[in-house]
Amino acid sequence: MMDASVFDGAFWITAAAILVLLVMSGFFSGSETALTAASRGKLRSAADKGSRGAQTALDITEDNERLIGSVLLGNNVVNILATSLATAVLTKVFGQNGVAAATLIMTLLVLIFAEVLPKTVAITNPEKVASFVATPIGLVVRLFAPIVAAVRFFVRGVLLVFGVRTDPDSHILAVREEIAGALQLGHSEGIVEKEDRDRILGALDLNERVVEEIMLHRSGIEVIDATLPAQDILTQCLQSQHTRLPIYQDDPENIVGVIHAKDLLRAMHKLLILGDANAKALADFDIMTVAMPPYFVPETTTLDDQMREFLRRKSHFALVVDEYGGLQGLITLEDILEEIVGEIADEFDGDDADQIEATSDGAYLVEGAMTIRDLNRAHDWSLPDEEANTVAGLVIHEAQMIPVEGQVFSFHGFRFEVLEKAENRIATLKIRPL
Repeated sequence: MMDASVFDGAFWITAAAILVLLVMSGFFSGSETALTAASRGKLRSAADKGSRGAQTALDITEDNERLIGSVLLGNNVVNILATSLATAVLTKVFGQNGVAAATLIMTLLVLIFAEVLPKTVAITNPEKVASFVATPIGLVVRLFAPIVAAVRFFVRGVLLVFGVRTDPDSHILAVREEIAGALQLGHSEGIVEKEDRDRILGALDLNERVVEEIMLHRSGIEVIDATLPAQDILTQCLQSQHTRLPIYQDDPENIVGVIHAKDLLRAMHKLLILGDANAKALADFDIMTVAMPPYFVPETTTLDDQMREFLRRKSHFALVVDEYGGLQGLITLEDILEEIVGEIADEFDGDDADQIEATSDGAYLVEGAMTIRDLNRAHDWSLPDEEANTVAGLVIHEAQMIPVEGQVFSFHGFRFEVLEKAENRIATLKIRPL
């Protein structure tokens, strides 16, 4: 039978202290959840609107390791202290069974009121809770700073012994992956449209990709021979679907200028106006007088840098060269924009612009020159593009040979059948997911 004298003033003071410690434990648990789950983008937006709590939350989450160390230290101190007080009190009440009673009761109280309840509240609206608790947690971080610093030094030393190196700035490098993951999750849940996801990811990727990956290869470039008569050059320009054409001398890779169809037409119109558009005037016309100097860029230039350079130079056309100065291809501002918004077709682009054709048996006919990235974006596939830029290049890389028509390969979860070849180039492939 319990002794009534046990429930004296000291008992109730200790019980009140345990209650306060549980509240503090819940505060630390909820703060940790809110500050780690809060979106820094939303906090930044709130801070820009004048929220001091959001700005404080941004400041203390700059160093997540120090923040989590301080919160965990405070949480463990109050939990251990509350459990010790409960054990002391319940031992007086229940005798030898007090330890078991304290363990059971404190486990339930800590689990419900110091862990699950505050963390559920915090995760419901993490930005609002983070702004509210940021100021007191900031004081805790500063108070525990020396202890946390010593613990961090010890932990890093132990990890270093096992060959694990920590990078305090690693969260900065993960921003892109965080955004990409959020977009993929939103798309899978039907919140974000595929086109919106592709546009944002395309813009994020500009700094990670180089012009070599999207340029038009030199084998597909339409060029003009500078030695041709003006009439032939005018005819070629009018028949071309492009407004800018490179001009070469002697060797098609020796580009000496770029002609804009509008500049050529202005020159021809001027001859007509002056009445000099006779055979001799056309024969004496020098195409180089209206040609622009060629603009060359290295094949390793990032798309982001190249787009900025296009805008700075007010130019939309560049020739791509390798490290030896050899012509590799050409790139336009439209090519870069297509990596963000998708294929841009105009009145000169016919049905040939569509590089993918579905078949009745669930496969797809794909041009070999199509880039792996475009194919992945079109069907949400994940074919690797580290070793090759085009689908044909991927097949050749995996096969370690130049295949012949009719050959079939299976890799990366797909079946590839070579349908057509043009010399050593794979022209058409039939691809079916396995």
